Amino acid sequence: MFELLEADIIIFQELKIQRKDLRDDDVLIPGWDCYFSLPKLNRGRQGYSGVAIFTRQEVCSPLRAEEGITGVLNSPKTSQRYIDLPEDQQIGGYPTPSQLSRYGVDAAALDAEGRCVILEFPAFVIIGLYSPANRDDSRDEFRLGYINAWDSRIRNLIAEGKRVILAGDLNISRDKVDMANAEESTQNPDLESSSFVASPSRRILNQLLIGGRVLGERDEGRENAVMWDICRGFHESRKGMFTHWEQKINARPGNFGSRLDYVLCSHDTRPWFCESNIQEGLIGSDHCPVYAVIKDRVSFQGTETEILDIMNREGAFRNGKRLRSYSIKHDTCPLSGRLMSEFDRRRNIRDMFLTNSASTIQSQGSGVGKGGDPAQGKWPDENAFADPVEESLTRPPLDATAPINLSKRPLAKPAKLISTKRSKTSPSTNKSCKGQKTLKTFFPLSTPQAKLKSQPENLFSRSLEFDKCTKPDTDGLAFVSASPLPSPKTDLNTGIEREPSKIKESRRLVSEIPLIANLEDENEDAIKSSEGHAMECFGQDKTMETWAKLFTPMLAPRCDGHGEDCIQLTTKKKGINCGRGFWICSR
Repeated sequence: MFELLEADIIIFQELKIQRKDLRDDDVLIPGWDCYFSLPKLNRGRQGYSGVAIFTRQEVCSPLRAEEGITGVLNSPKTSQRYIDLPEDQQIGGYPTPSQLSRYGVDAAALDAEGRCVILEFPAFVIIGLYSPANRDDSRDEFRLGYINAWDSRIRNLIAEGKRVILAGDLNISRDKVDMANAEESTQNPDLESSSFVASPSRRILNQLLIGGRVLGERDEGRENAVMWDICRGFHESRKGMFTHWEQKINARPGNFGSRLDYVLCSHDTRPWFCESNIQEGLIGSDHCPVYAVIKDRVSFQGTETEILDIMNREGAFRNGKRLRSYSIKHDTCPLSGRLMSEFDRRRNIRDMFLTNSASTIQSQGSGVGKGGDPAQGKWPDENAFADPVEESLTRPPLDATAPINLSKRPLAKPAKLISTKRSKTSPSTNKSCKGQKTLKTFFPLSTPQAKLKSQPENLFSRSLEFDKCTKPDTDGLAFVSASPLPSPKTDLNTGIEREPSKIKESRRLVSEIPLIANLEDENEDAIKSSEGHAMECFGQDKTMETWAKLFTPMLAPRCDGHGEDCIQLTTKKKGINCGRGFWICSR
């Protein structure tokens, strides 16, 4: 989905989950960092709201990240509130006590429902927001209190000299052009459109926006309009530019909806944007995405600057070129989902194939030196060790369409890269456990008259071995053994020298497996062999028996009560057991 959106910062609202519902696929997305604000346990409306911001690591990394609009929540893994942190660790702009007193709602209650995530970059502060909806009168006080809170926070940040971008579901249609049934929403359809903007929530929003329609004098503290409606600014007279449709009446096909989702920016940031629009054709929710595009070069502090230079920490970019790789230790904020206790020691399975083989070995108890690039034939110092999680984030994404040039594949290094801790595993542990069969089990070799060899004459350079020594390779496309294997003339199971006529067929078997085995110092003609000729070298009767056991259907169990064969059914009810089979009495 992220590739479809083609964005560098993505903000989600109304997640409708709690922290316990997060899974690896939600947090450990390769190449992305994430920041969540979710409903708090025993407080707020659990599983109802929720906001998340995802940032692409290769182009942007925030300086600071906070949860909540008022600053009264605790910083992650501490008992200190954001508002009480040292100034160099704060984003700032928190509503003052006098501003909070006008809301009529406790600040902790406002932030208990998981409705806001705030990130600060060197260029600007971005606020991901999900404002309460106007569903019934019982929530009016809370809704207006929350709208006043984010209005105060935005104005305070701008007063401190910071650029601000607000993006999210505000649940407010600012004018009649932004709502299909605007006339029906008023008590008297004959009234002028000015009455439509007189509601308290629309009045607050229009006082915030440049060009917003405000009836009468402005409220105290809201004398100046400070934000620009980016999407409406690029489409001033466009009608039907709706972002939400009621699903109960199937209103989307007829475009009978309202515009509730916005991307707003402070006035001084307005020249940075070159495009903004809605994506009404993107299906999957009762809302559609709104996007805004920032130019590659912007005016920042009086000079033309590459936007990438001011979207990352100092020293990461210069003139739009990355100077150092993304580091999870130095470029990740404490609020990051990757640093949650449930995920900080785990990785997405795809990351395992994006890391180099050395980092993977170290993560399983071995060490690999820094500074090496096996893809270029350079091997690191074995005495220096790298962080496998950090290394996995610096790897480029796997391009499934890129051609793979096996001829340039570097030869594997000797086994000296393996840590001495590996020696704790006895050789016997490499053998399959009882009941666990390897691929070689299904291709038993005939037992020729042979003699044991004390030393193999020639070594495979990292041939294939399916055992506990197997590790992901540098390029993430092949599994290779961590130790040298016997020569082609030696049996893989027994170490017994095979007959010359059997060598060719054994090699054919290894090369047909879709993993890479580097075969050296052998004639190319010896590798080519017909499949039928290869099977002649195996005990056909035993092979067929083994395969027959593997593919024999499971016999149906008998019912304990009737002694008859049970039948197998499949669960169709939605839930965790959907699609699973089970046995039940045929009666």
